[in-house]
Amino acid sequence: MRVFKFGGASIADAGRMAALLPIIREEQQPVLLVLSALGKTTNALEKIVNLACKDDKAGAIALVQELEQQHIDYAKQLLNDVQFANALVALKAHFAELELAVKNADSTRYDYSYDQVVCMGEILSSRMFSFYLAQNEVINEWIDVRNVIRTDHTYRDGLVDWAYSKHNAESILGSTLKQGKIVVTQGFIGSTEDGKSVTLGREGSDYTAAILAAMLQLESVTIWKDVNGLQNADPKLFPNTVKIEAISYNEVIEMAFYGAQIIHPKTIKPLQNNNIPLYVKCFLDKSLIGSVIKEEVEPIAYPPLIVLKENQELVQVTTKDFSFITEDNLSKLYSIFHDLKIKINLIQNAAISFVASVDNREDKIKALIQALGQDYKVHVNDNVSLLTIRHYTPEVLFELTKGRQILLKQETRKTVQVIMK
Repeated sequence: MRVFKFGGASIADAGRMAALLPIIREEQQPVLLVLSALGKTTNALEKIVNLACKDDKAGAIALVQELEQQHIDYAKQLLNDVQFANALVALKAHFAELELAVKNADSTRYDYSYDQVVCMGEILSSRMFSFYLAQNEVINEWIDVRNVIRTDHTYRDGLVDWAYSKHNAESILGSTLKQGKIVVTQGFIGSTEDGKSVTLGREGSDYTAAILAAMLQLESVTIWKDVNGLQNADPKLFPNTVKIEAISYNEVIEMAFYGAQIIHPKTIKPLQNNNIPLYVKCFLDKSLIGSVIKEEVEPIAYPPLIVLKENQELVQVTTKDFSFITEDNLSKLYSIFHDLKIKINLIQNAAISFVASVDNREDKIKALIQALGQDYKVHVNDNVSLLTIRHYTPEVLFELTKGRQILLKQETRKTVQVIMK
């Protein structure tokens, strides 16, 4: 048995969702389907929660109603009269839950409020897909993954309780698959022990697919995208990218750590630990080979693997009394980043200074500067870019940095990182 994860692009409109049916029908065994939200739904939900937390509840509810109509229109295009009637009842109930989350949104608990609102995207898309499969006589069961994945209370980046979630996965999902039914569930979300929704962080749907495959010891995970496999760089940012047909877990972990968008940093670990291969295939043409990520890959000369993270903040911290940045100061600095849950994308320290590149998140940066400023002098370079190249060549590095001001450069045998404006 296998896991298929369908992202937002693969279900962006009713025609695309319908086109997934042949992929599922080709499976000889029941498959576990993990869905993301439709198209730009997550962005719309983020806008809704931001308005609600700025005390514009009326504006937020108006956007909820727009989103509801969009989903109803989608269902109307996708479903016949019988299944549309069933879907309409379900959608109305889910949007009632969403409106309640909006009304209860509180700026003093932003991350919590965010998760109660944003979690609904995957619930809505997966529900409609389940009705579509039933319409086409594909036996399936829709399961709310919040009843399966238990997390702590770290909203927007929930930590999974593996033992409890594994028990749930086996008893709820595993038993359904053994009955010969396809399971339709959601990526990106889980819930706390008291039933509060929690999201699993950026690209959490990939992570969901991986942890469920590991918990159920399934054969493989396939992520269906609108590209023909993994590329050596983001084709939206770089021309003439090169497809990678096979790549090791370790190499992808490195890429993910440096910010590659295609695979979530946490996704690979449960797959590697259980030796489960991950395939990346194109839903637009299922006959294409795609890419595979696995433990052993035949010796290969990888092309330069390029990751560009824009909208970075380069934070420089200097001791006020000219004391050295040694163990005591480093421990204090790391604690500040840890307590604020801010990931450091690049770090460098000298005798009396410490430099870190972090994502420019408005809700985090102000708090970081304030916390650092209590004991240190703080200088910030706004809106810089972090370029990482694995298996780089001098020619590629020159081409990608020419005309840019280089603020910081770090280099090892295989990897070079550059902060530039």
